[in-house]
Amino acid sequence: MIQILDYNKIEPNEIFARKSYQNDVSASVKEIIDNVKKNGDKAVLEYTEKFDKVVIQNLEVTQQEIDEAFEAVDDEFLDIIREAAENIRKFHQKQVRNSFIISENNGIVLGQKITPIEKVGLYVPGGTAAYPSTVLMDSIPAFIAGCPEIVMTTPPSKDGKVNPVILAAAKIAGALKAESFFSMTDTHGILEDVNDPSTLISKINVSEAPALIKKG
Repeated sequence: MIQILDYNKIEPNEIFARKSYQNDVSASVKEIIDNVKKNGDKAVLEYTEKFDKVVIQNLEVTQQEIDEAFEAVDDEFLDIIREAAENIRKFHQKQVRNSFIISENNGIVLGQKITPIEKVGLYVPGGTAAYPSTVLMDSIPAFIAGCPEIVMTTPPSKDGKVNPVILAAAKIAGALKAESFFSMTDTHGILEDVNDPSTLISKINVSEAPALIKKG
């Protein structure tokens, strides 16, 4: 129920007051981080069951799940995602910075070396809501920048699967392969790189990405 306040009958400081929460969660957060560092995927699966109330066996989303999700999404919505993806690509391609070297006659050499981030972790909100725009705006710039390893995580729905809209958007984005999607929130596992590499970190062949985009 929305509370309606009459500005003429209440003091402004009451209307604009902000609550201050003093709960210190640092100890709980540290416990989770330490557990993920130590136990990797095992800890992540346990936290998924504890916090998301879902039991899943594998962190990796299969190519079959991605294809099925793509087929399940409305064609009109897919067209909208394709158009958005193309607009995002055009914009970020203009932002690409290139390395260069300037060699003067007097022996002075100047230059700039642009090096893409080696490993990029993408977090896409999910579970109770789907944000395909986040998929596009996170993955496409990383692909254009030439990042060699791109990993995406998203929380599972109550059935333990990833929202099909998220997977469809990821397929259209074209910057990730099937090995790069995971059906739970594992941001810390990505940052610490403690997960089993065979199930988490996917090395992406950048040369294949244009073909993936065309296939969309």
